[in-house]
Amino acid sequence: MRIRKTAEERKAEIVDATLRLADRLGPERLTTEAIADAVGITQPGVFRHFPRKLDLWEAVAARVGAMMESRWTKVRSRDAAPIDRIRALIAAQLRLIQSTPAIPAILFSRELHARNKGLRKAFYGLLGRFHRTVSGLVAEAREAGELRRDIDPDDVAFLIIGLVQGLAVRWSISGRGFDLAEEGSRLLELQLSGFAGGCAAARKGATP
Repeated sequence: MRIRKTAEERKAEIVDATLRLADRLGPERLTTEAIADAVGITQPGVFRHFPRKLDLWEAVAARVGAMMESRWTKVRSRDAAPIDRIRALIAAQLRLIQSTPAIPAILFSRELHARNKGLRKAFYGLLGRFHRTVSGLVAEAREAGELRRDIDPDDVAFLIIGLVQGLAVRWSISGRGFDLAEEGSRLLELQLSGFAGGCAAARKGATP
């Protein structure tokens, strides 16, 4: 006997399909017809749950935000030195991007940058929260003597986030030809060594 799905379950299926197809087809070419086919419902069925395509994109942004923030929360709550939590945070972010390649596809899409103000606002807010998370950890690392006292946590956070974004672009246009988290870890160490100067505590592996 066929079990009727709840509205929330169906919405989740539609958002999941949108993420998969945004990677496969690209956000600009993604249609509600393709989403409906992937889920196994009619096109009006998609609009029953998301009356406007804008509503669907906002639900996608909320899903991506929830995935990211749950990982940030876990890293912040770890019993580890601040600089090791920075490492763990960036590794977690890159692993999420690698497992959900629709994220960079959406971030660098015309749908985000030119067509959809709501989607752009949602991702800009998410970027701001990520910046505050990184900046807070950098400030803690500075106070713990793991990074130089003369650095500005906000500036350092922007540079670290720039590393993540640049890597995501290179990974995407290379055909995903390298391990994103591994390459990110290698390059982050170069950044941290510059921010640390002579601080011995910032050496990789100094704090378990």
